[in-house]
Amino acid sequence: MPDIYDFILKLRAIRDFKPEPLATDDLAAILEAARWAGSSKNRQDWSFVAITDRERLQGLADHGDFTQPVRDSAATVVLVQEPGGNMFDVGRAAQNIMLAAKAIGVASCPITLHRDAQARHFLGAPDDRITRYAVALGYAADEAEPKNYGGRKPTDTVVHFERY
Repeated sequence: MPDIYDFILKLRAIRDFKPEPLATDDLAAILEAARWAGSSKNRQDWSFVAITDRERLQGLADHGDFTQPVRDSAATVVLVQEPGGNMFDVGRAAQNIMLAAKAIGVASCPITLHRDAQARHFLGAPDDRITRYAVALGYAADEAEPKNYGGRKPTDTVVHFERY
């Protein structure tokens, strides 16, 4: 199999980051990869809010239930679903963020903002936007490991042909 296939299979969420800021060039590269994610009919009905300020990261974390990675991150990118957009395309952009981050040596962790309305207000986004998902970013702490590395359900329990 090609190297890219193995690269994709080895992507894991990392929740522990070094306390150093993310290089501006690294964040810019990650955001560019997000911008280039595919979308339905190429509508690109998303936008991205990058947060790097420590106080703002702490405030954003208050809008989800399992957001310690946001509190510890060097940057967190909130994926904003614009009017007419859909979660499938937001998910594609999130995956691009995580794969691009891994490619340049940045760790990432997907985040759900469970209190979307409050997160939207915190970010100053209009009421017709959805701000439910984010990706925490940072350089992996030396001891950082995936919470549950590897392991997948058996193929025959999740893959079906022709019928469920």
